[in-house]
Amino acid sequence: MVDVSGKEGSVRKAVAEGAIRMDPETFEAIRAGETPKGEVLQVARLAGIQAGKRTGELIPLCHLLPGTSLKVEVELDPELPGVRVRASATLAGQTGVEMEALTASAVALLTVYDMAKSMDRGMVLEGIRLVSKEGGRSGRWIRNEADDGLDGDPQPPGR
Repeated sequence: MVDVSGKEGSVRKAVAEGAIRMDPETFEAIRAGETPKGEVLQVARLAGIQAGKRTGELIPLCHLLPGTSLKVEVELDPELPGVRVRASATLAGQTGVEMEALTASAVALLTVYDMAKSMDRGMVLEGIRLVSKEGGRSGRWIRNEADDGLDGDPQPPGR
């Protein structure tokens, strides 16, 4: 584990996102609230928040960060068709919150999969990525969408 005790504290922010594609019938069932396990979007949102708060327990050598503020947005996207997730994490501290935002996004998407898998085992999680981060020694970083090749379309392996 990296020793951050000598680092100066600052406000750290990170935003991550991802999506899950599904059959149109599954999308419509989620929209209508007609899935076997209940309200998919709200449960996924809560699962993302819960996972983000527990990132240090889930990822080896990741710092436990009490006091992290997490916001998880879960929205239907008919163009996929599927669900998009955007997670934001904020903390005043000595280390970044990128892993918390990424974990929140990933677990929210996994929760959508779990809640709808009886209807569609072919769902695909994609584009889980850091969108931006700020604070700390490295300052601000924002993903350049034009350079990353992740516009929602799956990329060939090895990219």
